[in-house]
Amino acid sequence: MPGPQPRGERAATQAERAAAYRARRKATAGDVPAKPLVVVRYRRPADRRSRPERWADAVQTLADMLDQFQEWRDKLPSGLEDTLTAEALDTVLELRGHVEDLQAVELPKGFGRD
Repeated sequence: MPGPQPRGERAATQAERAAAYRARRKATAGDVPAKPLVVVRYRRPADRRSRPERWADAVQTLADMLDQFQEWRDKLPSGLEDTLTAEALDTVLELRGHVEDLQAVELPKGFGRD
């Protein structure tokens, strides 16, 4: 009769064979180094904007944030006028002059195109 001989008086059931297989795999798993997990890295699209465009976008983002902070400050209830939050908003809003200076900057074009 083909196949392995029974280990005991009778042939092993499918569940017994599966349990023995898992036990053998578990015993040999410590000997074999585990494979590192596969790490999938997606490439980000390249930023094709020029430096002046990126500069203008960054400064515009700052200006938009200052506008949002100004709205927040304007909507504060009168009971919160003397809190740390109001003081922090006032400190941030003092930067508006610097952001306006940044907006006025004319960046060099580079490579002799000045």
